[in-house]
Amino acid sequence: MTIEVRNVCKSFKDVDAVRNVNLRVESGEAVALLGPNGAGKTTLVEMIEGVQTPDSGDIQILGKNWQKDEHFLRKEIGLALQETRFQDRLTVEETLGMFASFYNLCHERTNEVLEIIQLESKRSTWVVQLSGGQRQRLALGIAILPSPKILILDEPTTGLDPNARRDLWKILEDFKSSGSTLILTTHYMEEAEFLCERIVMMNQGEILAEGSLKQLLDKFGEGDLIEYEIKGNFSTQEVKALPGVLTSRWNTETAQGRLTVNSISETLPHFLDLIKISAVTLKSLECRRRTLDDLFLAMSGRHLDD
Repeated sequence: MTIEVRNVCKSFKDVDAVRNVNLRVESGEAVALLGPNGAGKTTLVEMIEGVQTPDSGDIQILGKNWQKDEHFLRKEIGLALQETRFQDRLTVEETLGMFASFYNLCHERTNEVLEIIQLESKRSTWVVQLSGGQRQRLALGIAILPSPKILILDEPTTGLDPNARRDLWKILEDFKSSGSTLILTTHYMEEAEFLCERIVMMNQGEILAEGSLKQLLDKFGEGDLIEYEIKGNFSTQEVKALPGVLTSRWNTETAQGRLTVNSISETLPHFLDLIKISAVTLKSLECRRRTLDDLFLAMSGRHLDD
C-alpha cells in the first residue's frame, strides 16, 4: 500500500472542504481525482503532500506519516502544481541544476530529464521566454528529478492548448512505465481516461464513486443518449413510449430533448419515423455513449467543468 487516507476531514471557516474521505492507492497505480472546481481535490492532495494538516483522520504514505517522517517523505514525493513560479533570469538548464543540487544529483541526471521533458533545445533559454506548455514541462521535470516513488499533479494542464496538453500526457505516460505511483487532479474527462486506470469522482468534499471508466459507466451510466433539437409542435408523450426509451427529458424553452435508451440502433429508427409523421423540423441530432460528465451530472447535478 502506497497511500492510505482514513476518515480525513478538513474545514476552512464555514466550508467543509473534505468530509470524511477514505482512499487507498496501491503501488504503481495511476489514480485521477476528478471533479469541478471546489470539489475538494486540491485540499485532499495538499494533505497527502503535507502542505495542509487534516482536522481529523489519518494519512499514511509508504507506511509513514508527516508528523514523524517528513524528511523521508520529502524525498519520495514529486509535486507539479497548476502554476509554478521560477526565477525568470535563470536558464532552463540552470533551473534544473539548482533543484538537482537540493538532492545531490549529478549533471547527468539533469541531462536525462532535459531529454525526457523535450527541452534540450531550450537548455540555454531564460525561463521567462518559455511558453506556458514549456514551463509546465519544466515544472514536471523538476518533480521527477529525484525519481520519486509518488508523483502528485494538481491540474497540471489547466490553461494549456490541446497540443501542449498532449505533450505533457506523453511524458507522464512514459513516467508511469517506471512503476511509480501517480495521483492526478483534473476536471478534464479525457485526461483522466487517458492517464489513469482508476477514477475517483469528488463533489463538495466527498467521494461520489470510484473505479475504472468501464466500471463507473457500467454501474452508474446505464444507457446510450439521443439528444435533439426541433422546431414545431411535438408530443413528448409519444417520445417516451418509443421502444427502448429509459428516460426522457424535454426543455420547452429551448425545444431540446434528451433520451436515455437501451440501444441507439433500437430506438433511433422509431424516433426518426416519429419526426416524419409529426411534421416538425429536426434542427440537430446527436447520438452517443454516456461520458463521465453525463455520469457526474446525474450524480451531482453539476458538470465537471462548472
